[in-house]
Amino acid sequence: MSEPAPPSSGRPPRRGAPSRLWVAAFAGVAALVAAGVAGLPALDRAFPPDIRRAEPSAVVVDRDGTLLRAFTDSGGRWRLPVTAADVDPRFIEILTAYEDQRFYEHAGVDPRALLRAAGQALASGHIVSGASTLTMQTVRLMTDARDRTPWRKLNELVRALQVERRLSKDEILTIYLNQAPYGGNIEGVRAAALAYFGREPARLTLAQAALLVALPQSPEARRPDRNPQAAEAARARVLDRLLQRGVITGRDAAEAKREPVPTRRRAVPRLAPHLARDLVASAPGVTRFETTLDADWQARLEALAGERVDLIGPNVSAAILVADVRTGEIRASVGSARFLDERRAGHVDMVHAVRSPGSTLKPFIYGMAMEAGLIAANTLLRDTPSTFAGYEPENFDETFQGLVTASEALRRSLNVPAVMLLDSLGAVRLAVRLQEAGALVALPPDKTATLAIGLGGFGTRLEDLAELYTAFGNRGRPVPLYSSGPRPPANHRLLEPRAAASIDAILAEMKPPRNARPGLIAYKTGTSYGYRDAWAVGYDARHVIAVWVGRPDGTPVAQLTGWTDAAPLLFDAFARIGIEPRPPRPVQTPTSELPPPLQRFLPRGAQREAESDLAIAFPPADATVALGGPGGERMPLTARVLGKRVDAWLLDGRPVDVRPGRRTAQIDVATGPHTLTVVTADGVSERVTFTVE
Repeated sequence: MSEPAPPSSGRPPRRGAPSRLWVAAFAGVAALVAAGVAGLPALDRAFPPDIRRAEPSAVVVDRDGTLLRAFTDSGGRWRLPVTAADVDPRFIEILTAYEDQRFYEHAGVDPRALLRAAGQALASGHIVSGASTLTMQTVRLMTDARDRTPWRKLNELVRALQVERRLSKDEILTIYLNQAPYGGNIEGVRAAALAYFGREPARLTLAQAALLVALPQSPEARRPDRNPQAAEAARARVLDRLLQRGVITGRDAAEAKREPVPTRRRAVPRLAPHLARDLVASAPGVTRFETTLDADWQARLEALAGERVDLIGPNVSAAILVADVRTGEIRASVGSARFLDERRAGHVDMVHAVRSPGSTLKPFIYGMAMEAGLIAANTLLRDTPSTFAGYEPENFDETFQGLVTASEALRRSLNVPAVMLLDSLGAVRLAVRLQEAGALVALPPDKTATLAIGLGGFGTRLEDLAELYTAFGNRGRPVPLYSSGPRPPANHRLLEPRAAASIDAILAEMKPPRNARPGLIAYKTGTSYGYRDAWAVGYDARHVIAVWVGRPDGTPVAQLTGWTDAAPLLFDAFARIGIEPRPPRPVQTPTSELPPPLQRFLPRGAQREAESDLAIAFPPADATVALGGPGGERMPLTARVLGKRVDAWLLDGRPVDVRPGRRTAQIDVATGPHTLTVVTADGVSERVTFTVE
């Protein structure tokens, strides 16, 4: 009979053998607690704990604290700052109920949990449950300890007691909420809630809260975007324990388990990327930047810019700036149509890019001319081929309109009248006035302002234009714009109140783009030379919006204009944020009722002649005229003047289409009282009142 074979060295060990060290450790820990507590004061003084709060990610928030943009920390981790007050109370309740029921009662170590765990380990021969408190887990997060040896456990226990002597429960909980791992480069409950659910942790469902409680125990193995089954199972265990402990009902648990587990990571909010980037770069080390922006408006207008450029053409971008007319607070800043679109150079912030403003500054030329007493809203201006010291401006459509009122010339953005006024005011005077009001006036090196600046012959920024236009809502004084920090000091006055009110009334009568309602906003458009930049700046009773469209590299875009491309975007932007009706506008004095010097503008150097050289021969003053023909048909009025040639004929204050220089005019006149005014080329005028029957 053969001898029995010796036992194999590969035989499985007894149940619990690998845990002998841990069993002994738990038993020893229970015995050491009393001695540790007694010697804690001396130990605490000799070896104070290293309380480290990890560097949070830099965040940029809107006026209400809503996250606009976040940046990873120096280690590439998403760790968004949060406090216990920012988190749904249900999550805190679930966290403490699952991880540490007596968190608010113990001093860092839960003796009952420690003795229970040690007893279970001794009775079963292996670890059944842990005894880590939230404070001990927070110590582990602060030290970034990864080994799980008994000595490390003992160190956490002692350090937890020390930490509790220095920090409040809310401070300990805040560290945990900011540094708990949630898989990948996500740390902290706020980053996790945004990444997995696309929402702030202040509003969580029961299922979401349970999942966020379960993930830090094994963040990589339970990542819902990598292993949704494991994440769902871990969430179920949390819900089952909450049910067992009476924190939730069976119905709550069942409904939470039916809620789908997220299977992908969401992008962290990236609103106002240009503004956020510049803020963070301006203050290294600062981790929270508060702005005046409105996150909802910002999101709407970023989407609008992207939609609009797709209709305009390839490689075209757009920028939109919204500001409060009264306070200067910037409410939205869209630097480009799409920040990550390389074809459109989306990384370039066109809100602050220096470009030619086109005709957007003409309102200030007319306002300064009114302020100087050169014109009124209905003063007649000549729009004919003209030369100013070798400079020959032309209109955009290469046509000329003859004699027009100042209001019409501004609304139609005619170039010759604007340059004619600027020639009398002085180009340097305009440039200085704009600079004193806070705007950038970028001219070539060693060059001074010329008449070309009236048509956009210099560089400025979209933000500067928006700031200048706030003057029309503030009695001529522009309000400095700002997006963060304290409110800047006031700017110099740009226009006198009366001139600002007159220009405001003219801009309010601008024809709106197709399918837009008239009279809701006052605005002006502009197009730079060569179809490179299209602008529109407008305002209602509360907000100013400035819009730019073009290519960031300055390449021309065929047929790009402020009227066809920027103005529709401006009106759509107002529609997205809501329009606040403007107050009633002043009634402009008709041309015929203006003082003779203001009825027609005389260019610099023109001389007036005696008024006695002009007289209206027909119709006589206060006459009643019958204009019926032999067959009863209506005949035109044949008006005649004596003396000087007439340059402009006006019936009831409105220009009559008569060739300049004529002394007679055929005028269609309706029945009733009328006023006929004639004006010579040098500004001499005469008028009569009459009645047609």
